[in-house]
Amino acid sequence: MHPITVIEIIVSCGIIILFLFVSFTIPHVYRKSGLLITLSLTVTILGFFALRPFWIDYQVAVKKEALNDYLKETYPGEEWDMNRRQGRQYNPYHLDVSFKNEAQWIYTYSVVNPRNICQSGWATPDTQVPSNGKHYEKKHCD
Repeated sequence: MHPITVIEIIVSCGIIILFLFVSFTIPHVYRKSGLLITLSLTVTILGFFALRPFWIDYQVAVKKEALNDYLKETYPGEEWDMNRRQGRQYNPYHLDVSFKNEAQWIYTYSVVNPRNICQSGWATPDTQVPSNGKHYEKKHCD
């Protein structure tokens, strides 16, 4: 498990334990409401951790489709491979594209929405400058 995920789970558990402690220390009249709020918070947090990976995968699929349409329009007749870096530390919405006619170059695209797509990074072979690439774009994201 990635350290960021561990920290998120520890903080979430701490908040739930705090709410549970407060629920048992408040007067008996309000205890049932406090426990109900704690239970609701627990279910919400568990739902967040359970559904988040599926939501990210859905969003990435939508953004891949938008980027694919953008590349077809910008570079007609060319072929490319598209993937994203795996790992919790990487932004899931940054997609790496390598074109077939420029195999050693990797262009990282940031897809904000279908109308706002831009290159946000490059991996160049050896000591070449990004502006020497055939698919280098100067357009910045808004």
